[in-house]
Amino acid sequence: MTSSSRTTSKTQLLMDVDTGIDDSLALIYLLASDEAEILGISCTAGNVPARQVGINNLAWLELCGRSGIEVALGAEVPLLAPLMTTEETHGPQGIGYAELPAPRTRLSARHAAQLWIDTVRNRPGQVVGLVTGPLTNLALAIKLAPELPTLLKRLVVMGGAFNHPGNTTPCSEWNIAVDPESAKLVFDAFSGLPAQQQPIICPLDVTESIVMTPQHLVALAEAAGSSPITPPSPADTKGLRSATSNPLIRQLIDAVRFYFEFHQEHQQGYISHMHDPFAAAVALNPEIASLRAATVDVELSGALSRGATIADWHGLWARPSNAWVALTTDPEAFFEQLIERIGRFARNIPSAE
Repeated sequence: MTSSSRTTSKTQLLMDVDTGIDDSLALIYLLASDEAEILGISCTAGNVPARQVGINNLAWLELCGRSGIEVALGAEVPLLAPLMTTEETHGPQGIGYAELPAPRTRLSARHAAQLWIDTVRNRPGQVVGLVTGPLTNLALAIKLAPELPTLLKRLVVMGGAFNHPGNTTPCSEWNIAVDPESAKLVFDAFSGLPAQQQPIICPLDVTESIVMTPQHLVALAEAAGSSPITPPSPADTKGLRSATSNPLIRQLIDAVRFYFEFHQEHQQGYISHMHDPFAAAVALNPEIASLRAATVDVELSGALSRGATIADWHGLWARPSNAWVALTTDPEAFFEQLIERIGRFARNIPSAE
């Protein structure tokens, strides 16, 4: 097989993130996936401010030995709403208790919206967009280049809640709640496109079934050949740091421990919902989820329901479908793949940082 044929066989990805503990794991999962080619990473404000998102992405890439991927700063505020961030969920820097060395590389000179536009224009019909944060950058790109949805191979979005409670308000999910105007603009832009080009939305309905436990971290450390293997425990002193030998596994454990503590404080158990890595897996292989076609819209004006995602499953609005909604998956099969890939990837990272 030639070099060019290997390249074209890969899934060419443009990531848009608000990194974020689960965004971090999604990035590392894709770096560890042989079939993934990350063309660029655009950064938006969400879990933490956009500039901190950029620092996090650069630092993870350097730790993983992949600093050649372009990282572009995007929107620092939503289209209309005041900025919300959630350091109480993801930690002061967005990566829990992990402490990554300051990156040596710099952010791209391109704005993230321009990165979207240039990338899809240069590779029409080839790029899979993956958005695991608010949709602000993509909305700005579509406003500048309305043809953008037709140039994407596919879009995968982590966001929304349909037949499921919200996690920000009783009926809205975080990524949509931060910038509902952008979400509506993006979903509207895909209306009428062929079914294979309509976005796949990974909502809380399915991502809250992706439950990581301390045992998954044990399996990850074992797969990486990292020792000692001491899983986080609810009996631990809050903020205890990992002493395991592999630098990537150590940082991931420290990041996820914070997420475990957050979920426990909110009466969900000593677990973490890994929303974004699941969306990354769907971007590589949509067949891992059951999908249902729908016309999706976003409530903007409801006093109690602003940011709610609403799906018309039966054509009651008499509008064409504009999305596929992921509803179910096999969580343990997903975790088996994630652990195998990241464990193998981590073995190739030097033990000294």
